[in-house]
Amino acid sequence: MNIHNLLNNTKITRVSADGAGAASATPSKATIIDMDGFDSVMFIAAMGNVLDTSVLTLKAAGAATNSSGAMALLTGSATFTAGASDADDKLLILDVVRPPYRYIEAQLFHVTANGPFDGIFAIQYNASRVPTTQGSTVIASATTDSPVLA
Repeated sequence: MNIHNLLNNTKITRVSADGAGAASATPSKATIIDMDGFDSVMFIAAMGNVLDTSVLTLKAAGAATNSSGAMALLTGSATFTAGASDADDKLLILDVVRPPYRYIEAQLFHVTANGPFDGIFAIQYNASRVPTTQGSTVIASATTDSPVLA
């Protein structure tokens, strides 16, 4: 399948604002997204000034209902152990293809040392209905097709 433009074939949502990422076994949980009409989702965690030795792990959890208490962790994760500054302002990306549940949430674990983050984004794709409609976290969007010099 050839996608003419990405914006009309995906839904982009900011599912978590910035967080302190205090070292803890308890993850920072993003807003639950509804996968109805989409086959897959890519989560992107934008990291901040991560402390040395912080173990960062981006995971996905799912459930048949829209309830954070019902979420069960899915297999697969993006994991990185930070050095002095090699995780600062970098991205963790987890692509979840055909999740077994309708409702999915990103969970960002930051253990050993603080792993602050600037936000977590969800890009839902393989839409069954196009063009897609962006959610409330997108305040403006545009596609320019075959642009010329202004």
